[in-house]
Amino acid sequence: MGLCESSLPQIGRALRPREKEALKNRLIIFVVGGPGCGKGTQCKNMAAKYGFCHVGLGQLLREEAQRSTQRGRQIRNIMQQGLLVPMALILDMVSDNLLCHPESPGFLIDGFPRELEQAKEFERLVGRDPDIVIVFDCSMETMVRRVLQRGRVEHRADDSEPAIRKRLETHYTLCEPVLTFYQQKNLLRHILAEGAPENIFAKCCSVIESLQ
Repeated sequence: MGLCESSLPQIGRALRPREKEALKNRLIIFVVGGPGCGKGTQCKNMAAKYGFCHVGLGQLLREEAQRSTQRGRQIRNIMQQGLLVPMALILDMVSDNLLCHPESPGFLIDGFPRELEQAKEFERLVGRDPDIVIVFDCSMETMVRRVLQRGRVEHRADDSEPAIRKRLETHYTLCEPVLTFYQQKNLLRHILAEGAPENIFAKCCSVIESLQ
């Protein structure tokens, strides 16, 4: 049975003043890039080096879908139907995750925002912009090759070449307005994500250390 539209939250929960205050002095870094650009790997490396909390949106959704909470059941049902998880649920999960780690000096939010409205709603609900938005620039051919390699290793059926190219096209279409939005705020930091992982990580460290 499908979910009744009215049973889903239509807007995210705005943080209370004390919750906003708790995040005021924490670094919030969005990390965006297409499938296979290497952002997940580099976020793990940055989290390990700097003690940041790595919030991977894809992993967050998968973990939440396995829980027996109302929100978990809603997300599981939506994903099983092949539908997009509503923005309100995504934003609530992201903000809840930030508040669950008050000891962290910073947060790397990987794969977020996926579209312009998510960026605007995050600002409204949390009461602030991210400190920076790291963009992993990578050619489509490199990303296709990397995801195909991952698919062979992990035996993932959704990592066929036509499916990858479709996901990349969707990513570029949704992401372009997000990049324009943050470019106007002077928050973008581009990293060329071709080449050896250790060289890419060195570039990431330079960006992080420019904030400290």
